[in-house]
Amino acid sequence: MIRHLRTRVLSLFPSYPPSHAPAAHLVPFHCLLSTTASIFLKSFSVKKFLITDCGLTREQALKTSKRLSRLTSLSRPRATVAFFSAKGVPHADIAAAVAADPLILSASVGRVLGPRFAELTDIGLSPSQIATVLSIRRTRAVRGNIQFWLQTLGSYDELLVLAKSNRELLSASLEKVIKPNINTLQECGVSACEIASVSLYSSRLFTVKPKILLGAIAQVEELGVERGSRMFRRALAALSFMSKNVLDGKVQLLRELGFSQDDILMIAKKAPLVLAKSEKKIQQAVEFLMTDIGLQAPYIAQRPVLTMYSLEKRLMPRQSLLKVLREKGLLNVEWDYYTTASLAENKFVKKFVDPYKNSVPGLADDYASGCLGKAPDGDALP
Repeated sequence: MIRHLRTRVLSLFPSYPPSHAPAAHLVPFHCLLSTTASIFLKSFSVKKFLITDCGLTREQALKTSKRLSRLTSLSRPRATVAFFSAKGVPHADIAAAVAADPLILSASVGRVLGPRFAELTDIGLSPSQIATVLSIRRTRAVRGNIQFWLQTLGSYDELLVLAKSNRELLSASLEKVIKPNINTLQECGVSACEIASVSLYSSRLFTVKPKILLGAIAQVEELGVERGSRMFRRALAALSFMSKNVLDGKVQLLRELGFSQDDILMIAKKAPLVLAKSEKKIQQAVEFLMTDIGLQAPYIAQRPVLTMYSLEKRLMPRQSLLKVLREKGLLNVEWDYYTTASLAENKFVKKFVDPYKNSVPGLADDYASGCLGKAPDGDALP
C-alpha cells in the first residue's frame, strides 16, 4: 500500500531540471509521505477503536470520528474506556456516553474523570448514571448542582431530560445565577417544577443572567399577562429569549392585519405562543382565516389557537373537504368554524369523512393526502 501511495503522490509533482530544482527549505518528500500515511492510518484506527472498543455502530463511529479530528493518540481514549469498565459501567452505557459527547474520550482520568466519578458516587449515583452525567458536563460544579436539582425537582430522570437540553443546569453558578432566578420566579408565583414542565427549553430560564430574566418578566407583563396566571409561565418560556424589537415587530404586524390593542392583549393572555411563531407564519395563518374563511379579528383573538394549527396539514384540507360537502348539499347544518377546526382528527374523520366517503368517491383518500401535505391524487377535493 505504501509503495502504491508513493507512486500516486510522485505523479502529482512536476519534474524539474537540475537548474530549477526546488529550494532546500521545502518539506522533504519522505516527510510528506509519512504524514499522509499517518493521517490515513489515524483516521482508520480511530473509527476502528470507536467500533471495537467503544461499541458504536459504523454510522455512529463515522459521525463521532469527525469530532475527534485533533486526536493524535489513542492512549487517553483507551484509558477512558478502561476506567469506565473498571468502575462497572456497562459497555452499552459507555457507547451511549461516547456518542453523546465524543470529547469525553479526551478527558484526563486522573484530573477529571476520576475525581468527578468519586464525587458523584458519594451522592448516590450509579456508575451508569455517572457516565451519562459526565457526557453532559465534567466541571467541578457538577456535584453541587446535581444535589441542588435533585432536591428541587425530586427526580434524577427529570433532571437528566432537562440537562440534556440545557447543560448549564449542571455548571452555572448556584449562588449567582440559578438560586436568584428561582427566587425571582417564585416571586412571580411560578415554581421551579412548573417552569420545568412547560417545555424542555424553558429550563433556560434558570440559567440566564438574572437581569435578562427580569427584563423578560417585564416584557410579558407589558403584554397584559398577569403574574400567577396559568399562562404567565408559558408566555415567559415562549418570549423570554425574544428581543424587544422582534416582539414589537410581531405586535405591529397584528395591528396591520386588523387586530386592536384589546385583541392583541387577548391573544397574549390566551395563547402567548402565537407570538413565538415567525411573522411569516402569523401572517399566512391570519390571512387564510380572514380571506378564505371570512373570520373577523375579534373572533380570531378570542380563539387564537386557530393561528397555531398547521395551515397545510389541518386547516386547508378540512376547509376543502367541508366546501365540497356544502356544494353537494350534504351538510344540512352550518357548523361553527372553530368547532370544525378544533375537533381531534379521529373525531373529525368520524363526523365529516366516513359518513360521506361512499357518496363522494375518492373523498377519504384525497383528504388523507391533504393532511400529509400532499396534493390530492383524485378529483374529490379542489
